Amino acid sequence: MRPTGLSRKLKQLVVSMTQPCNFVTTTNPLLLSRPTSYAPRYSHSLNFATMMTNNNNEEQDHLNALFKQKQLLRSRVRKDLKNMDPTLRSQEDNAIQSIVLESPWFKSSQRLCAYISCSSLREVDTSKLLSEILQNPAQDDHTKMGKMLYVPRVEDKNSHMRMLNISSIDDLIANSMNILEPTSVDGDGNERKNVMQANEPVDLFLLPGLAFDRSGRRLGRGGGYYDTFLKNYQELVKARNWKQPLLVF
Repeated sequence: MRPTGLSRKLKQLVVSMTQPCNFVTTTNPLLLSRPTSYAPRYSHSLNFATMMTNNNNEEQDHLNALFKQKQLLRSRVRKDLKNMDPTLRSQEDNAIQSIVLESPWFKSSQRLCAYISCSSLREVDTSKLLSEILQNPAQDDHTKMGKMLYVPRVEDKNSHMRMLNISSIDDLIANSMNILEPTSVDGDGNERKNVMQANEPVDLFLLPGLAFDRSGRRLGRGGGYYDTFLKNYQELVKARNWKQPLLVF
């Protein structure tokens, strides 16, 4: 989320080593936790079927309330972003990118996944970050000479997204939503490297989002693409006994 001032924005640049949650709220970060009053209290006279029915109904009510909260928060944040002064937004984008570029965890990273910012979505700009990485990209996973960069490509409307390797901004094309993403094949007609099939782990993820809280919980735009991808990638990392990547929001 973009706060009203530069200092607040910088303080809310969150670095987290844990998987982001699907929902955050700036007013009640504990909303994900089921309240004590939610735990059902059953009398011994109720049979098991009744207990299960009541439990399912309460569970559904809880999920419905959660969904409404998320939608309200998304609407509020979108409105705030739309009303934000463009000059202030640009200043804060530059400040955030400078923090990332100067950080030791970015400088030491060898393989990273990063989103390509979209101005119409009012995401934090990543153009300078990508430009810096692609000035000297790694070739054939030889990361001593540069960084290996993977960027997202949406494959369908079922939260299926791949992270593919690029070595130049020219590897990107606009999709149907006018968002830049990599072509599925390179200029020679070869399939691009998929991070899920890489032989080495990613060090760093630079992730987009609509809102965040100070504990590193993330609210996306509702498509579930990053939540699904991160879940799959972290399971892969665990299965291969790799170190989990650093997640930066």
